[in-house]
Amino acid sequence: MAAAPASKMPVLVAVCLAGIILPLSFVSGSIATPVISRELGGSAQALSWITNAFMLSFGCFLMAAGSLADEVGRKKVFISGVSLFALLSGLIGFSSSLLWIDVMRALQGVAAAAALAGGSASLAQEFEGRAQMRAFSMLGSSFGIGLAFGPFLAGLLIAHFGWRAVFLSSMVIALLSLSIGVSRLRESKNPDAAGIDWPGTVLFTAMLALLTWALMAIPAQGADSALVLSLLAATVVLLVLFVGVEKRVKHPMLDLSLFRYARFIGVQALPLATAFAFVVLLVLLPMQFIGVAGMTEQQAGLMMMALSLPMLFVPMFAPLLTHWISAGLVCTLGLLISAVGLGWLSQAILHQNMLGALVPMVVIGVGIGLPWGLMDGLSISVVPKERAGMATGIFSTTRVAGEGIALAIVGAMLAGFVGHGLQKIVPVTHSASESQAIQRLATGDLYQASLALPNVSASQLTLIYADAFHQLLLWLAAITLVSAVIVYAALCLRKSPATASEPLCERDQ
Repeated sequence: MAAAPASKMPVLVAVCLAGIILPLSFVSGSIATPVISRELGGSAQALSWITNAFMLSFGCFLMAAGSLADEVGRKKVFISGVSLFALLSGLIGFSSSLLWIDVMRALQGVAAAAALAGGSASLAQEFEGRAQMRAFSMLGSSFGIGLAFGPFLAGLLIAHFGWRAVFLSSMVIALLSLSIGVSRLRESKNPDAAGIDWPGTVLFTAMLALLTWALMAIPAQGADSALVLSLLAATVVLLVLFVGVEKRVKHPMLDLSLFRYARFIGVQALPLATAFAFVVLLVLLPMQFIGVAGMTEQQAGLMMMALSLPMLFVPMFAPLLTHWISAGLVCTLGLLISAVGLGWLSQAILHQNMLGALVPMVVIGVGIGLPWGLMDGLSISVVPKERAGMATGIFSTTRVAGEGIALAIVGAMLAGFVGHGLQKIVPVTHSASESQAIQRLATGDLYQASLALPNVSASQLTLIYADAFHQLLLWLAAITLVSAVIVYAALCLRKSPATASEPLCERDQ
């Protein structure tokens, strides 16, 4: 098929600009958190919501936004999402309240879901065949650009203009996308759209919110506290209700029957693995570099490029490998490489060798880039063709919501390791200052942790944090290895007669 007409390129540019600011907003928020803490204060939990609130609402509303785009119009949803994102970015840039920043970051996640769902659907309408594949490849590359250059751009802006410039720059990019999209996107709807599954959407959103709240409350309250146990119990109740509703509604938000396909379940392990092996590091490593190692935000941004720069190239290289080995084996190999990188990085962090961390960060980025470049296509290929739309929606939700949950889990794990390390140095008092110090140190805030524990030296706290982060990275390596086994078993050893005649471990011909 010939190249797409030039008249359609502005549509691609508008959607790709929106695609850049979504990961840019995520990674730059983590770089900005330490300096926001110094200026506005706030508890460690409130500061962690700067990132978690965005990821949680993004994941919760992605499928609902897709249904809304089909119902009311893809252009309307895209324009509304980008407009709201730009407005909220500007408001965050001028905000002086951490609470309102957290609230607006949650609303930003909703806007991001609308922008991504509406933009992706618009691309599918504008392009066909090979041109459509190239268009979505460009959208994926836009995400890679946001991930690769987000940390450096954020560090550069903070160093010269302050943290507010990070969010104002997102507003500028969003407005540029909006200026093109308003005039060049065509409106389209699905005439057979069945509407939004509101009961399922509300239950799903509430379930994820309570689960994330429970995980984030563990460092401060303890895993056996009444609050955490109540939230987890409520999460289970909502899960049961959600499953019951989805089985009964005519057009469910989540088609549970897709989980009968073993290979579909295996594909869902891929975004969860990338969340634990890669995405959480985009948040944790800047805190280590800035709060513990004492780097500037600009230096931390440069360091982070070792992890994220491979995402610009490796995902595009991964499909070429499938001419010689299968997609399932490429993904498995990538996860194994990442697990090795995580183990290697744990040693560099343990010895606080920041330059020594660069090479294993590159290894992790290269390893994760292999499944990253294939898993979107796999999410469609492992189910019958007529179920591809729902499969894509489930996969995208698993990816984004899984990243938010993974952040909450690793945060709780790191705080637990820090608390255990602290017990070896000082008697356990369970005081408010001790709890605050653990939470602060777990988020890489060495200064505030030292203030909360004046009898413990900064060097001791650094060793505690290094050992805790070392343990966490080993656990992440183990999770990645288990994920590799699951992916290999599901994609290479199992085949589903309903979807394909050959397992995914047969190389592409």
